[in-house]
Amino acid sequence: MVNLLIVLILIVCIALGFFVLIQNPKGGGLVSGGASSNMFGVQRTGDVLEKGTWVLMTLLVVFTLGVTVLTKNGGSSSSIGSKIDSHINKSASPSPIGGNTLDKGAQPAAAPATADSSKK
Repeated sequence: MVNLLIVLILIVCIALGFFVLIQNPKGGGLVSGGASSNMFGVQRTGDVLEKGTWVLMTLLVVFTLGVTVLTKNGGSSSSIGSKIDSHINKSASPSPIGGNTLDKGAQPAAAPATADSSKK
């Protein structure tokens, strides 16, 4: 169920992007300063693309709230959270301080020979 809602959210997001990009710019924006812009005028309410944008935004909110409710109540994707929690809660084994990472049969490397420090 959660996977279906996530797929629907992706479809709605893509459709919403197309609806926003297709719309005619109505002017205004940051250039007008907001003083003379008619945000919710009578002329704009009949636009099919604007109504479609509002419907898609509402669907997006409903689907995201649905995913939130289903995952909090133990939806199908809760197994992912439990895997992450088990990795986080697993105690890390301490690393050896002395550097005992050699194999049991291997011998440590010999120290390099010291060079003759007497000057000629």
